[in-house]
Amino acid sequence: MKSTTSFTHTLILLAATMAGIAAAAVDETAPLQGPGAQAARDAREPEVLATCPRSPPQQGIPGRGPGPGFASEMPPPSDNYQVNAIPGVVKSEVRWKVIWQTTGNNADGIISLPNGNVLNAQNNNSAVVEITPEGQAKVLYTDTNTGGALSMNKKGQLFVAQRGLRASIWQLAPERKMLANSYDSGSLDCLGGVLNDIAADSKGGVYFSQGGLYYAAPDGKVTRQGQDLFTNGIVLSRDEKTLFVTSAGTVVALDVQPDGSLTNQRTFAELPGRGGDGMTIDAEGRLYVPGGTGVRVIAADGKYLGTIPAPVYLTSVTFGGPNKKTLFAVGQPGLPGMLQQPRYTPHPQILALPMEAQGYLGRAK
Repeated sequence: MKSTTSFTHTLILLAATMAGIAAAAVDETAPLQGPGAQAARDAREPEVLATCPRSPPQQGIPGRGPGPGFASEMPPPSDNYQVNAIPGVVKSEVRWKVIWQTTGNNADGIISLPNGNVLNAQNNNSAVVEITPEGQAKVLYTDTNTGGALSMNKKGQLFVAQRGLRASIWQLAPERKMLANSYDSGSLDCLGGVLNDIAADSKGGVYFSQGGLYYAAPDGKVTRQGQDLFTNGIVLSRDEKTLFVTSAGTVVALDVQPDGSLTNQRTFAELPGRGGDGMTIDAEGRLYVPGGTGVRVIAADGKYLGTIPAPVYLTSVTFGGPNKKTLFAVGQPGLPGMLQQPRYTPHPQILALPMEAQGYLGRAK
């Protein structure tokens, strides 16, 4: 029975992947429409924006220009990278291993499960895939409307950022229901840009980045948090008393209040190489911030400890595997200029690196 189930999931995954490939082969001049297309790239988006209470900020089409996730000062991709030891974090000379690869914008927003496997959100396929450390994959959820980032809180509630037209945040488990899809009487699309990363708290609320920083409370009400932030990666501290978010080449920290609101905004760390994408935290409170071809490691006191280089551009990281001693990353082979083209078909990867550090065991990420 196990073999039959695995084979069925393999067929589902293959069908989803082939659908993504087929979509990439469609007439290049045809207008993009979702699911599978991020809202700001959907040809129907102007109709939604026309209903906004005010004009959205001009942030450009997601993925064009260097963006907050790319670290332009990092070295270009190369197989000749060398990992230098960071005490207590990673040994020298270890190598990243590609465990899984797909086609299209189908690897993003990874988190880990208690069994050590990784959950991966697929934009183009609107699916969530579970991947083992050995690279075996199965589809867990479909119809996520361009789901692009995942978060699971300490209670096991799983959330996804749905980036398609009329963007929204949904809970996938233990039951499937919408958490939030509006702000200030308008669609989340009215915020401009793309619904990016998310971090779920133990109260059932979700922090999310979309140009700025926002909080979707357990009752679905969305409020703006912080000031003058250009956000991307986002993660809670182990005790959930602090929220960390990347912003314009820095990591910003904010104090979490009982109602989920945030105060005391301050710069926690400067990021060498700039950029900053989907970060994670370890058992000692260190932050791991991908950007360009490396992962910057930041101590619990904000001190920069070093960069773990990689052979490809990295966009999201999480700890997983046995005892959470493996760092997994979403890799994007290719040049930044290629990745920014609306019709470019990427070939994203999931990579794994053995670590001395252990991921935080109290939460998925």
